[in-house]
Amino acid sequence: MRTHRDEEFMKQCLLLARKGGGYVSPNPMVGAVIVQRGKILGTGYHKKFGGPHAEVYAIRAAQGNVRGATLYVNLEPCNFFGKTPPCTDLVITSGIARVVVGMKDPNPRVAGKGIRKLRKAGIEVVAGVLEDECRVLNESFTKYIQTGLPFVTMKIAQTQDGKIADESGHSKWITGVPARKIVHSLRSRVDAVLVGAHTVRMDDPRLTVRSVRGRSPARVVLDGRCTLTPDAKIFTPGDAKRIIAVSKTYSRKKPGFKKTFSRRGVEVLELDSTAHGKISPRELLQKLGEMGIASLLVEGGAEIYRAFLDGDAVDKLILFVAPRVMGKGLDALPRRDRYDRLLLQRTVIKKAGVDLMISGYLLK
Repeated sequence: MRTHRDEEFMKQCLLLARKGGGYVSPNPMVGAVIVQRGKILGTGYHKKFGGPHAEVYAIRAAQGNVRGATLYVNLEPCNFFGKTPPCTDLVITSGIARVVVGMKDPNPRVAGKGIRKLRKAGIEVVAGVLEDECRVLNESFTKYIQTGLPFVTMKIAQTQDGKIADESGHSKWITGVPARKIVHSLRSRVDAVLVGAHTVRMDDPRLTVRSVRGRSPARVVLDGRCTLTPDAKIFTPGDAKRIIAVSKTYSRKKPGFKKTFSRRGVEVLELDSTAHGKISPRELLQKLGEMGIASLLVEGGAEIYRAFLDGDAVDKLILFVAPRVMGKGLDALPRRDRYDRLLLQRTVIKKAGVDLMISGYLLK
């Protein structure tokens, strides 16, 4: 049976869970709160991939006996041995009497089995508290665990008249500082960020996290025709993995290309392509998924945007609109009926300094 404070404590679980963003993938972000007679005894969250789960931290941190207490957790406790023992066993032996779950685990290995095991042990389980919020938090995990493909967020920064670069092709600083800070925060919470070779040549971006606290994601460059050199800033060594995806055909034509990048510690993915070196986003996503990348932020440029949209490979769109009119320049998307019919659902619009931020999920 639900109580009037269940949502309050589940909100605290979600706040705790977000602390693991960028560190636990491809595992989900999970927070846990233990409550006895309205008083919080202990809290915890999943801190890093392969480490203890949120329930373990909360039980360890509990001040006092947890027997008869309520455990709040935004994701169903696991019931199998993975990198850590089943959380259900710990919950049962701890004497916790009630468990409030935000959402069932989409992992087929769990998928309700954890809840059934707890109930079989005589523990009261309430499921579905703030379920929508819990699903949004772990949307990348859900897609990845069910399909093996990364959750793809496309970020576009444009002027009011739809330009992402001037006539020369340069696109730096279309939006203001607040919007750029949000982008850095987005980077810190995804597994990888991707741009095309043209963006690297024109803007020479680093794609690291600088304006906020957090770790930098893996950096992926799509360069079908093998046109780049490892001297670009995006390939600078650091903590994050560096990846360049190229056409097998063009890589064979330039036998020294792969060796040059590999010597610099850049991983080279050789993929099938068209005769002109065009690589299917779906094939790239499949390969990235096999590497354990569960979330991808696509940052440009125009050719990449079009390829991912044409390939129905985008899950979420985040559009920043600056209060500027450029006139002549490069459009984010061509003026074609295909893009006129793009529809977003669950749209959120808010201010980012002087810029406008529009986010939503592509209707498929």
